[in-house]
Amino acid sequence: MILRDISARHCAIPTLALLVAGCTVGPNFVRPAAPDVTRYTQAPLGPTASAPNVAGGESQRFLDGQDIPAGWWELFESPPLNVLVERALKANPDLKAAEAALTAAHENMLAQRGGYFPAVSASFAASRSKTSAELSPTPNSGALLFNLFTPEVSVSFLPDVFGLNRRLVESMAATEQQTRFELTATYLALTANVVVAAIQEAGVREQIRTTRELIASGEKSLDVLRQQQTRGYASRLDVAAQEAQVAQASATLPPLLKQLAQQRDLLAALSGALASEGLPEQFELSQLKLPQELPLSVPSRLIEQRPDVRQAEENLHIASAQIGVAVANRLPSFTITADVGASALTLGSLTASDAGFSDLGAQVTQPIFQGGALMHKERAARAARLQAQQQYRSAVIAAFQNVADTLAALEHDAEALRASAASTEAARVTLDVVRAQQRAGYASYLQLLGAEQAYQSALNAQVQGQINRYADTAALFQALGGGWWNRSDERMGGLHPERNLQSARPHELR
Repeated sequence: MILRDISARHCAIPTLALLVAGCTVGPNFVRPAAPDVTRYTQAPLGPTASAPNVAGGESQRFLDGQDIPAGWWELFESPPLNVLVERALKANPDLKAAEAALTAAHENMLAQRGGYFPAVSASFAASRSKTSAELSPTPNSGALLFNLFTPEVSVSFLPDVFGLNRRLVESMAATEQQTRFELTATYLALTANVVVAAIQEAGVREQIRTTRELIASGEKSLDVLRQQQTRGYASRLDVAAQEAQVAQASATLPPLLKQLAQQRDLLAALSGALASEGLPEQFELSQLKLPQELPLSVPSRLIEQRPDVRQAEENLHIASAQIGVAVANRLPSFTITADVGASALTLGSLTASDAGFSDLGAQVTQPIFQGGALMHKERAARAARLQAQQQYRSAVIAAFQNVADTLAALEHDAEALRASAASTEAARVTLDVVRAQQRAGYASYLQLLGAEQAYQSALNAQVQGQINRYADTAALFQALGGGWWNRSDERMGGLHPERNLQSARPHELR
C-alpha cells in the first residue's frame, strides 16, 4: 500500500509494518500540467514579408500543430550540410561524453535496484593454531596443535518496509532520465550549432565576394582617375579621395577573411575534427534554400519536446523522491541475516553431519536521537522540492519566451530583409546614375565616392539580413525541440531516446 506524506508516527509500530507488504513514505511524483495556452504570441501569426529576387527572401508561413521533422536541417536542401551534420553526430566528443554519462546513470540505477534482493556471500577460512596446555584444549580431540577449516555462506536482507530503497531507485531512475535529456539537449545544441555555423560561413563568403567586387571596381576607377590626372582632367584631391575609398574597402576584407577562417575551424571542431585536418564542405548562401513552410507544434506539446524543460522536470522528480528517502531514514530499519557453514579439523570431515552450523537472526533499528539531523534533512528535502518546482516553472517560462522571441525575430527579419533589399537596389541604381553622370562630367568624384559607400553599406546590410533569416529559422527548430523524438536509433548516431522509456514519443512519456 502507498501512503502520501506519511509521518513517522503513522509507521512507527514495527509489528504493524511487518504485517503489510510495505509502504512507500513521502509524496508520489505527479508530472506538472502543461500551461493552458493556445499560442506562443499575443497576436495570431501570419505569413512573413517577402523580398523578391533575393536569396532567402521568400515568404514563410507557419503550420500550426505540425510535428517537427527529425532531420529538420534537410529543409535547407543542402547536401553538404546534411553530410556535415551526420558526421558531427557520429564524431562530436561532447555528444559521446553525454552518451557515456547516460550509460553511467543507467548502471547506477540498476545497481540501486540490487537492494531489492538478498545479499549472498561465501567465504572459506583456513587456519593452523596452537593453544596453551594450561588452558582447556579447543578441539574435542584434545590436540594442542590443530588445523581449522570453515566454509560459510552468509545471507542478509533488508526488507524495504517503508520504501526507502524504492524511493532511492525512483531517484536514481529520475537521475537517469535527467541525464538522458541532458544528452538530448547536447544533440539538439550540436545540430543547431552546425547549421548556424554553416549559415554564418555562407554569409561571410558572400560578404567577402561583394567586398572584393567593390575593391576591384574602386581600383578600376582609381586607374582611370590617375590617367585623367596626368592629362589634367582630374585633380589630386579627386585621386586622393578615391585612394582613400579603395583603402577603406580593402581594410574591411582581412576581418572577413579572419571570420571565415574561424567559422571553418568551428565547423571542424563541431564535427569532431582538428582545425588542421580541414573541412571538405563549403557553404554559399545561393546553395541554401530558406524553408517556406515552418511546422509549429502546439504549445501544450512544448514542455514535452524541450529537453531543458524535461531536465527540470526530472530534477523535480528527484527532489520529490528524496523527501521519501529523508522520511524513511527516520523510521525503523529491519535486517534479516542467516549463516550456514561447517567447521572441521580436516577437509575430509567438513561433510560430516555434526560439522555443520547455522544461525538465523533479525534486527530492528530505530533512530532515537541524532541531534535533530534527520528532522532537518527532511525539512531540507522539502525545501529542495519547492526550489525544483520554481526552477521547473522558470524553465517552462524561458522555453515559451524562446519560441516567442524566435517567431518575432522571423517576422522582423523578413521585414528588415525586404527593406535592405529595396535599399540595395536603390543604392545600385544611384551608383549607376552617378557613374554615368561622372563620365559625362555632370557629377564629381566625391559624389561617386558617396554613392559607392552607400552601395557597399546597403550590400552588407542585405547580406546580414539574409544571414539573420536563415539563422533564426534554424533557431525556431531548436526552440521547438528539434524533432529528436522522431529519429530512429540507427540514425541517432548513438543517441537512444527510447532506451528504458515507455515510448520515444514525447506525448507518451510517463
